[in-house]
Amino acid sequence: MKFPSMAEAAGRTLGDEEVAAAERVIRSGMLNSVWGTEARLLEAEIARMYGVRHAISCSSGTAALHLSVVAAAPDPGDEIITTPITDFGTVAPILAQNAVPVFADVDPADGNLDPAAVASLIGPRTRAIMAVHLFGAPARIDELRALADAHGLALIEDCAQAWLTELPGPPAPDGPPAPDGLPAADSSPAADGLPAADGAPRLAGTVGDVGCLSLQQWKHITCGDGGAVLTDDDERARRMRLFADKGWDRVAGRSHASFGLNYRMTELQAAVARAQLAKLPGVVGARRRTAALLLDALKDVPGVRLPRPDGHAWWLFPLVLPGGGAPELAADLAAAGIPARAGYLAEPLNRAPVWAAPVYGSSRYPLEGYRPAACPEAERLVAETLLIIDWNERYTTEHVEAVAREIARSLPRP
Repeated sequence: MKFPSMAEAAGRTLGDEEVAAAERVIRSGMLNSVWGTEARLLEAEIARMYGVRHAISCSSGTAALHLSVVAAAPDPGDEIITTPITDFGTVAPILAQNAVPVFADVDPADGNLDPAAVASLIGPRTRAIMAVHLFGAPARIDELRALADAHGLALIEDCAQAWLTELPGPPAPDGPPAPDGLPAADSSPAADGLPAADGAPRLAGTVGDVGCLSLQQWKHITCGDGGAVLTDDDERARRMRLFADKGWDRVAGRSHASFGLNYRMTELQAAVARAQLAKLPGVVGARRRTAALLLDALKDVPGVRLPRPDGHAWWLFPLVLPGGGAPELAADLAAAGIPARAGYLAEPLNRAPVWAAPVYGSSRYPLEGYRPAACPEAERLVAETLLIIDWNERYTTEHVEAVAREIARSLPRP
């Protein structure tokens, strides 16, 4: 049985809408978002969906994370606490701002940051906490928010894998008004069908000072590469928008107000992303339906810890084998045609070889004498207990049944 993949058309929701969007931009003659309209409309639509005051588009999810670190404004040598189970795109922006990543251990049940581990690492140079909603599962973000508030830290949410991940707690209040200079989201036909923020569940990305989204090829929705940052803070939004546009104060003419890079999204990216955004609720809903079927099919299988479904957006379907053996099970599943692999990473980031290499030229700054601490729970997850199954909105009941059957067949019987 063939499993649809996000690397091919059969596993994506790309279609006539995206083709029309790209053609619209090309025929307009304006492909740059500084003078175009598509990126601004995308920002308004994302802001409406998430019920936040500002959404700022950018060229990638990594760029979004870099903007979030800029918003946190660390001084050189300051520390940002984050997780060792994540893509390097979470950590690279910390180094890019001459700050130091500090890795906290994770909850062995889901791989998300353990707030107690974070609390033990907060020191005089800590500037921010960067949480990742791993695989689409909600992190314990309210506990991390309380920690950040108690210590005067910024809180960043990496939601690259967590589009529409729902957080526990009361529904969100009415969303804030659109910021000055952005069109209202409902001025665009693509906004039709998008969920309004009023009374909606709280979404990952709206509790932190900045939330970061990704539109890369392998995410829930895609424009190839692209990203966005979310915030309700006007000053942070101003800093991030400036940094993404080379520090260019567009009001003052060709005047550069601050240091920045070019992280602008193109109009082509934005137009395709807008078409994809309208399909996002259906994508997440389909993944949730089939994930619920697999959870039910595996509920009585011994030796497997199932993920908590509450709020999960199911970028991947993770399983934890508390007794170990994930690499062996992943190999058996892969041999049977199931898109499964163990550990997610070759090693958790606190054990990556990058920390022995220079940072800029031959310099080790700001990492002189740096040695990441051990994170035993994360290290055991990656080496022994974590198994992930690729997940896709195109999966059918038959795909779910094949996964469940092969897991039950491959696991040793008690």
